[in-house]
This record gives sequence, structure tokens and C-alpha cells, in this order.
Amino acid sequence: MSTNPTPSLVTHLLAKLGRGEPDAATQLMPLIYAELHRLAAYYMRNERAGHTLQTTAVVHEAYLHLIGQQAANWQSRAHFMAVAAQVMRHLLIDHARKRRAAKHGGLQQKVPLEQAFVTSDQQAEELIALEIALTRLAERDERQSRIVELRYFGGLSVQETAEVLTVSSKTVERDWTVARAWLQREVGGGKFS
Repeated sequence: MSTNPTPSLVTHLLAKLGRGEPDAATQLMPLIYAELHRLAAYYMRNERAGHTLQTTAVVHEAYLHLIGQQAANWQSRAHFMAVAAQVMRHLLIDHARKRRAAKHGGLQQKVPLEQAFVTSDQQAEELIALEIALTRLAERDERQSRIVELRYFGGLSVQETAEVLTVSSKTVERDWTVARAWLQREVGGGKFS
């Protein structure tokens, strides 16, 4: 199969998947695997070294979740990738929450002293703080929250984001600027500069 499939071929297979045709998932995976892996790798770059989740595991877990959605009405490749970004984000948030719970007394484990000072706890806290801020942003402006999710977490372009949200590119650019400034105030740091 082609390593750079046309969006229409992917959309066609997504429609077949939505109709429950069993061969669609098998045909789809090789076409979108590289893009899903790129997306997962993007997420994992923000995680600590030695993270217990591997990029490939995140891809496979997200893919299984996505193709398991029986009533999904995939509108396009961009729509599928936007939902994939959301699923991957939630996988990492859940992992960070479990890590935080373990840190605060649940599921305690002995670790060697040299592993006890890894800065991963701070990164888990930052990810949770970002999730909380995004939830507050969604309450304030749902579209801006979705734009951050699609652009920052999903790695979608302005045009792809506009397509998924059915708004103009100018609207995406404007909302992206406002949302980044708002999150910068809420979370701090240079993540959204």
C-alpha cells in the first residue's frame, strides 16, 4: 500500500468501517499507521524519559478504541485524526492520573534510589494541570478548547482544524491565538508560546 495515501481513500475506508465492513480496519491500518505513530510520538516527546507507555502501545491502544466505535460516522481523515488525538490525550492523562495516585499512596512500589529523583512527577502534574485548564477553557469557549486539542495535541494544521470544525481558517487562527494566551495565563510556562 502507499505510504502517503490520498485523503479520499482513507475517507472511503473510514466510511466502510462505519458501515461495519470487517475488511476495512485491516485495509485502513497500514494507510494511517505512520500518521498515528507520528501523533503518538509527538505526545510522547512531552513525557519523561523511560515512560512506561511506549509510542507503539499508545498507537495500538488508540487504534483499537477508534475502530471499536460501532456507531462512528467518520467524515474524513482529518476527523478521524482529530478523534485519534483526543483518544491519545486521554490515554496519557489517565496514565498520569494513575501515576499521581500511586505517588500519593495508592499502589506503592519500591524503586531504586536512582529512579526516585526522575522529574517525571512534575511532567505528570503539568499534564494534569493542562487538562484542568482545557476543561475550564471548554466551559468558557468549547471551540477554542477543541482548536487547542486539535492543533497542540493532534498536530493538525490550521486548514485541517478548520475542516474538522467546519469553520474558516481565519476563525481557527484567531481562536488559536486567544486560546493560547488564555492557557498561558492559566498554566504558565512556555508550552503555548
